[in-house]
Amino acid sequence: MGATNRLACFSDPADHYSHRVRIVLAEKQVGAEIIDVVPGRLPTALAEANPYGGVPTLVDRDLALYEPTVVMEYLDERYPHPPLLPVYPVARGNSRLLMHRIQRDWCSLVDPLLDARTPEKARADLRKQLRESLTGVSPLFADKPFFLSDDFSLVDCCLLPILWRLPVMGIELPRPAKPLLDYMDRQFAREAFRASLSAAEREMR
Repeated sequence: MGATNRLACFSDPADHYSHRVRIVLAEKQVGAEIIDVVPGRLPTALAEANPYGGVPTLVDRDLALYEPTVVMEYLDERYPHPPLLPVYPVARGNSRLLMHRIQRDWCSLVDPLLDARTPEKARADLRKQLRESLTGVSPLFADKPFFLSDDFSLVDCCLLPILWRLPVMGIELPRPAKPLLDYMDRQFAREAFRASLSAAEREMR
């Protein structure tokens, strides 16, 4: 880790959880050293910072944080502009619940789909479930520029890495999902989103 850079993020360049944190860093224009971690090769510095050896792991001077939501919320508080969670407790609670639902409803399908060890038969069923679920919620994207919000938020940071990986998972959304497809086009064109992409992620589309 560079001596001049006190903020470092250990990140798997293909991992959607690491991508979440890189989007937050890009949105806030925070200069962090991104340290690519290849699965199976654990850098000593990461092993020292995180007892579980997982990514993403954020190191800020003497503080080491892991678990994607913990890292994202820390960055949002540490670098308050632009804010990525609403100010008011009710709206903030709703955002956290949406993040939980993304994790429970979609990441539970995405994680095994992106795992090469998942058998093809199970993969086909997971694809179908994810495609139908995303198509079903697509109307929610019609009224607001962001996911159920007028402002870009941590909820979008959780969702966009999944949507970016749809081609890798073999999922093509149907025409009725147009509001969601329009949302994807808008978000993927954002400067901060483009800046968040690793070389491996750029090759996914």
